[in-house]
Amino acid sequence: MAETSYSIGEGPATHVSLSLPEGTVEAIRRRVGKREFSSFIAAAVERELAGHERRNGPLPSSGLLSGMRRQHVGEEEAKTSAG
Repeated sequence: MAETSYSIGEGPATHVSLSLPEGTVEAIRRRVGKREFSSFIAAAVERELAGHERRNGPLPSSGLLSGMRRQHVGEEEAKTSAG
């Protein structure tokens, strides 16, 4: 059977495990409550991926995570240095 390819924000929901800092989790729950937590995370990830595609072109099939992590760490270090 052929695998179906979905665009950002499309397809059935898939259960994943995600680790976040406790402060981030608390902030999200204060904003949206426990029942809307997954929807909030999905929307935030979809916005980030869409923005990444606008800035950098289509997402590559591999190596995306490490590149995005390096970019995020660089941005956080720049904020800290500027602060």
